[in-house]
Amino acid sequence: MYRNNYDNDVTVWSPQGRIHQIEYAMEAVKQGAATLGIKGKNHSVLVALKRASSDLSSHQKKIIPIDDHAGISIAGLTSDARILSRFMRTECLNHRYIYGSPLSVARLVAGVGDKAQTGTQIMGRRPYGVGLLVAGVDEAGPHVYYICPSSNFYECKCMAIGARSQSARTYLERHKDEFKNVEDLGELIAHALRALRDCLPNDTELTTKNVSVGYVGRDVEFTMKDDDEVEEYLKMIEGDEKRGGAAGDDPEEGAEDTMETQ
Repeated sequence: MYRNNYDNDVTVWSPQGRIHQIEYAMEAVKQGAATLGIKGKNHSVLVALKRASSDLSSHQKKIIPIDDHAGISIAGLTSDARILSRFMRTECLNHRYIYGSPLSVARLVAGVGDKAQTGTQIMGRRPYGVGLLVAGVDEAGPHVYYICPSSNFYECKCMAIGARSQSARTYLERHKDEFKNVEDLGELIAHALRALRDCLPNDTELTTKNVSVGYVGRDVEFTMKDDDEVEEYLKMIEGDEKRGGAAGDDPEEGAEDTMETQ
């Protein structure tokens, strides 16, 4: 993308009816490490690739707990994700304090969408450069939502965002009708890891160091698994054929370090 006369402020429309600042924010999501969410019969699962800025630093966390019944995974600017996750935690705490019950996932997501939308209509502000996958459970059952920088949000059967995520979406589209009948949590996580593995280059494999898993269910509070805790799930997909991945470098990954996307 190149600069033009219509991208200096988020309140300026181009003659084609586009707001370039929002499109730039959505590019930040495409350059973040891949993450995906799947909704089963009783559970919602998030899996994400972790990246480290150098060999001397630890991997950036990609999955963030919000409440006992909800959590998010991110692709894009981590600093923006921290602001939105703090807002979501505050909303959940306030609802529990006032009503004594968890906030429904749909209302939580709608609140984040309203907050994100204010940054697209006020001069001097910018859109949040992060995409969120929200996994949660309420009285209506398990949910997976996608919130994009334009402040639009969608409930999904399954969704993948981030760099090389098209390979994961292909896998998800092929199996999307199977997920709604999956009752076993381990099977659902295995599906998610197979799809996530397709986002990797052919010379890279999923390991306990570069993947995180989060899940929540009707009778299971939101739980995160990192490092050695993920090994039991990786063993479930050992020997499976890898369907996706690119042998070369992804053209979108060149701006990773400069944009500090995760």
